[in-house]
Amino acid sequence: MSSWLANTISEAEQVNDWLSPKRAESLALLKNTPWPNRKTEAWRYTPINVIERARFSAANDTTVQAAAIENLDSIDLVFVDGIFDAQASTDNFPEGLCITQLSEGKNCDWALDSFKKTKPNKHFFGLINDTLATSGCIIDVAAAAKIEKPIRIVQSFSAGSQSHTRILVRVGPSAKLCVVEQLQGDELCFNTSFAEYDIGEAATLEHYRLAMQCQAAISIGGSHFSLAQSAQLTSNLIGFGSQLSRVDMDIIHAGEKAISKLNVIYLLDGRELFDLHSSFEHTVAHGTSDQNIRCIVADHANAVFNGRIHIHRDAQKILASMNNRNLLMSDDAQVNTKPELEIYADDVRCAHGVTIAEIDEEAMFYLQSRGISRSDAQVMLSFGFINELVDQMPNIAIADWLRPQLRNRFANMEIR
Repeated sequence: MSSWLANTISEAEQVNDWLSPKRAESLALLKNTPWPNRKTEAWRYTPINVIERARFSAANDTTVQAAAIENLDSIDLVFVDGIFDAQASTDNFPEGLCITQLSEGKNCDWALDSFKKTKPNKHFFGLINDTLATSGCIIDVAAAAKIEKPIRIVQSFSAGSQSHTRILVRVGPSAKLCVVEQLQGDELCFNTSFAEYDIGEAATLEHYRLAMQCQAAISIGGSHFSLAQSAQLTSNLIGFGSQLSRVDMDIIHAGEKAISKLNVIYLLDGRELFDLHSSFEHTVAHGTSDQNIRCIVADHANAVFNGRIHIHRDAQKILASMNNRNLLMSDDAQVNTKPELEIYADDVRCAHGVTIAEIDEEAMFYLQSRGISRSDAQVMLSFGFINELVDQMPNIAIADWLRPQLRNRFANMEIR
């Protein structure tokens, strides 16, 4: 472990707050968990050594403008280097919605129970986040409340900063909520950001994680969900990659008749890396889950996907699918994909598929023969590859904002 990170953890041991008992548990686990390396299966394609080579400082008073999502009428919570920016945030909330800063959550008993509830205990950087996260927010939606405006949680990072945030969300029975996690930064920084969602019986959560930072960023985090009976989750992850970007999406079907859907798009260029690990745990019967991961990789970039479906012994009548499609835009681009199915029940329907391909040259020739330039033809073919998932997004404003972002990203990619 790098000296600057060890010093940060040592300083955090002196913090005494309402989460201290949980932090102590995680710190004890952390001290007995080895630093990941290439021999650690879950991190074998992730260059952890870049964290050791760099040096980062604690949060400061830097001001960073939060990127707006055009035509999205949202409730905004803005954090800059992990520090809550009250002036840039919304200060009034609709009936049925309670939002508290993580540092002020001592009276939220459910939040204490939710902390670490869904996140894997052996995730090294998850344990670091447990130990260091003193900022973030607690979001509580009352039973049957329908929150019309999306909650947009913006995390901005300045040059040389390190920050560690935790988001805890409870969606009450029969309630409805949309959350947008938006991570942004244009300089070298290090952040860990985890969110934990408890979705109540017959509740609905629409979720977006927009991990669109610059190439220099080092970002590790994830979104973790627990679904009660008849709960519904639609989650969308957009990633642009960086020198190290690791995202874990963990979904637990804790109640029968729960439905979950995960759509992922990531576009990688240069020497960027995006490492996605998804885990779907079907612990009870009568559940449905669907994963669709689309990736475009150019230049020397590296896309990593490890997708897991685990159907427990008594979890009968499960319908689960996982599909990972990758498009290579250069000879040096890399894709490492590993689907995992663990099925211990016999009355289930599971399907998975992986493809790694290049742009269809026949389709390219067809478009070029009709006067379309090669570069425009590449955009048309590749954008169609990912636009199918954008079209499935329930929030039209977010989808409309994303399309030009994705087009611009692709137009600037190094294609050979």
